[in-house]
Amino acid sequence: MNGKASVTDHSDNRAKRAPFDVGAFLANAGLGRRIVRLKAKEPFFSQGNPADCVFYIQAGRAKLTVVSKSGKEATITLLSAGDFVGEESIAAVVGLRLATATAVSNCTALKIERAEMLRVMHDEHSFSDLFLAFLLARSMRTQADLVDQLFNSSEKRLARVLLLMAEFGKVGDPETLIPQITQETLAEMIGTTRSRVNFFMNRFRKLGFIEYNGQIRVHKSLLNVILHD
Repeated sequence: MNGKASVTDHSDNRAKRAPFDVGAFLANAGLGRRIVRLKAKEPFFSQGNPADCVFYIQAGRAKLTVVSKSGKEATITLLSAGDFVGEESIAAVVGLRLATATAVSNCTALKIERAEMLRVMHDEHSFSDLFLAFLLARSMRTQADLVDQLFNSSEKRLARVLLLMAEFGKVGDPETLIPQITQETLAEMIGTTRSRVNFFMNRFRKLGFIEYNGQIRVHKSLLNVILHD
C-alpha cells in the first residue's frame, strides 16, 4: 500500500436513466396500468362510481353521458383515439364519477390507476405537458360547445357535431366514415328533437354533404353549413 486512499468514481457506474417515452407509456401495460378492451355499449365507468383511475383511448370511439335526477340522459361529448377520459379522478379529493363513459364502437384503452397517474404527472414533465395540452383543448372544446348551443341554429350544431366526429380539423386525414350513432343521441347532443335531426340529415344527404345509409360518411362540403350565414 502506498498510503493513498483510493477514490472510486461512482458516476461512471451509475446507470443513466433513459429518457421517458410518452408514446410507449401510453401504448403498453405496466406498473399501475393495464390494457382493457371494451365492446360497443360497454361502459368504462358509470356515473356515481368511485373516481379511481383515468383511461387513455388507444382505438375506438366512446361517449360521455349524464343522467339527471329525473332520469333524463344527455350526451356531453364524443371521444376518440388519443383522448383521456375520467380525469376527475386526479382531483385532490377522491370523489365519484360525474358522468358515464360508454364505448360507441369496440375500444382499446389504457387504464391508469390514480396513484400511477399522479406519479407520472409529477415525475415526467413530457407527460404532464401532454396531459395539460389535452385538458386545455377539452376546455376550449367545452367553451365552443356552449357558444354553439347559445348562438347557432340546430342545423349548424348538427353539422358541427358530424364534422367533429369525422375529425375534420385534427392532424392527419379525417375518418369520414363515422361510427354508428342514433338520431336520438345526436338530438341530445345538439339540444333538439329526433325529428329535426332526421329532417337535417335528409337535407344534408340531398345536398351531397353526407352519405347516409345506415352508416354516415361525412364530406368536407358539410363545412358550408357552418360557414354560411
